[in-house]
Amino acid sequence: MKKIGFILIFLGLTIHAQNRQVSKDSTAVLEEVKVKGDKKKIETKMKMAVSVDEFLASSDKISFIKRGAYAWEPLLNNMGTERSTVTIDGMHIFGACTDKMDPVTSYLETNNLSAIDIKSGQEGSLNGATVAGSIDLKRKNTPFSLQKKWNGSYQTGFEFNNKQVFNLGAISYSSNKLVVDGSISLRKAENYYDGNNNEVNHSQYNKFNTGIGIAYKTTALSSVRVDAIFDMAKNVGFPALPMDLSLSRAMITSASFKQLFNESLVKSWDTKIYFNAIEHYMDDTKRPENLVHMDMPGWSTTYGLVSTVSLKKERYASEIQLNAYDNVSIAEMRMYPQDRKNRTMFAYSWPWVTTRFVGLSMNNIWDISEHGSLSFGGSLGLNYNESRYAEFNWIFHPGAPQQKTRVLPALHAGYQWNKDHFNFSVGTGYGHRAPSVSEGYGYYIYNSFDRYDYIGNPDLKNEISYETNASAGFKNDKISIEAKVNYFYIQNYIIGRILSLGSPMNYQSVGVKAYTSLDHATIFNMSLNAGYNIIQDLHWKGTLTYARGRDDNGKNLPFIRPLSYQTSLHFMHRNFGFQTSVNGDFIQLNYSPEYGEDQTPAYTIWNFSMDYTFKIKQFKTVVQIGAENLLNKYYSTYADWGNIPRMGRNIFTSLKFSF
Repeated sequence: MKKIGFILIFLGLTIHAQNRQVSKDSTAVLEEVKVKGDKKKIETKMKMAVSVDEFLASSDKISFIKRGAYAWEPLLNNMGTERSTVTIDGMHIFGACTDKMDPVTSYLETNNLSAIDIKSGQEGSLNGATVAGSIDLKRKNTPFSLQKKWNGSYQTGFEFNNKQVFNLGAISYSSNKLVVDGSISLRKAENYYDGNNNEVNHSQYNKFNTGIGIAYKTTALSSVRVDAIFDMAKNVGFPALPMDLSLSRAMITSASFKQLFNESLVKSWDTKIYFNAIEHYMDDTKRPENLVHMDMPGWSTTYGLVSTVSLKKERYASEIQLNAYDNVSIAEMRMYPQDRKNRTMFAYSWPWVTTRFVGLSMNNIWDISEHGSLSFGGSLGLNYNESRYAEFNWIFHPGAPQQKTRVLPALHAGYQWNKDHFNFSVGTGYGHRAPSVSEGYGYYIYNSFDRYDYIGNPDLKNEISYETNASAGFKNDKISIEAKVNYFYIQNYIIGRILSLGSPMNYQSVGVKAYTSLDHATIFNMSLNAGYNIIQDLHWKGTLTYARGRDDNGKNLPFIRPLSYQTSLHFMHRNFGFQTSVNGDFIQLNYSPEYGEDQTPAYTIWNFSMDYTFKIKQFKTVVQIGAENLLNKYYSTYADWGNIPRMGRNIFTSLKFSF
């Protein structure tokens, strides 16, 4: 602790900071994160070649559950992906893994993204029913230009801890009639080493991603665009799980038509049809210690439509969206001894579940005065589920209907006030969400965190969320400070409870849990962000976050982040840059033994990097070197599945060319 205190004093930093767990931002192509409709530029300087997960961690509203070094599960407002909506340009994509090892964010790379739009609570209901909010990943979409233009970048580098090699390339062409965006990336990493210099087995990964987008201007005010992304991951280890990923493939495609309007209440109309298919193969063939082997392949196929109309009249602006999709989710369990030919068991863990959704949403902003604006909106959705093999559900829920239709309403309203250097906002929301495929129809889905097999319940009620939020801030040329809070009261909160009947199917399980609804649960989130321009070339930023979650008996909810902080200095003079940051969590006091958690200790991590920018002919060139976890701290966080240790000291290098 004395060493940590000395470092903090030496850096001249006051501890404050942020709902994030990894290094600060990168100079990747991503430009902004929008929260509450405001565009906020994220200066990603600490590490250039971050992943999408590391970039998302720069938001004070997002943390992650980690089961390895790859494919982290994003938690928005300390809630899992069941309670949030994660989309790509408004398109719904559903993972094919019952263990959540393929979140939507794992199928993209930073070099084919331009921005990430994060909305909290019911403000995120534009793209579908939600409780926690929405994360919309915006793909690169170069605008048309009067003259022919080429833009591109190539980035390569090496990380020493896990011997990761990465290559990221992107290129764009634009003219008056035609735009082409292309990207390609490759990351390959071996096992990483923890702070005690021990190898963390099964933490390797190999990822390939490529994308293309082509837009053509059909008239002066209209255009068509087609996009495709192909992503493939192979030989991905998950040290927190009893099995690994042998292969994952995703094809994400869309075609859209956009019409602009002059001198009209309607400003634009953008309609998109899309299709995506995902296949995901988990197996334990590289785990010889398992007495009985298991394969868990999964498939997810989605067709959809998104049609958005934007309106503006003087002080009033509105966005109306029609959202419809059809998804089929299939997952299997296959058990066998060492000889694969002698299969001993087969079952559907997702028994061919069809989900159809159609929803109409509206967001409005009305500038009611020079300094104040009112935002309000809502949505109405219809959600239909059908299980092809209802007999799997009837084992535990006899006579449960094979089809289920739910009505999902949502409303939200807020007031924002800005004057001189001060800003203030207050808002509220109400919304429903339907149970996820696993919560409604899952069959013996093994959870290695608490070592229980989980059973879905088709008769679960809708979760109903009531929320309030507020923020206040001050900003001038020298200093900025903003405090934000939100509170969720969630009726029919869905969570797993131990079943008295039924025996576990997995030999590693200690019992069976069924998804059930608590009377209610509450979640409170708070963040404090500040910045100070010490001199023209030296800037300080920091964030402090706190969260609290309780069930209807006052007991702690799982995966609620303890008090955490992040503080950083950024120095930039001419072509030279230097960044350093300290981040960590306090001791996890409010953990949940009932849901498989144990107490995790406090930790503090120190990171730094240096970069130099110069020109090679017409190419802008940036070279960077840095280190994460410089003091080689051994630690594990509240959200590390099974207390797997984080990476120890990691020295990284990066070289980027752009034109």
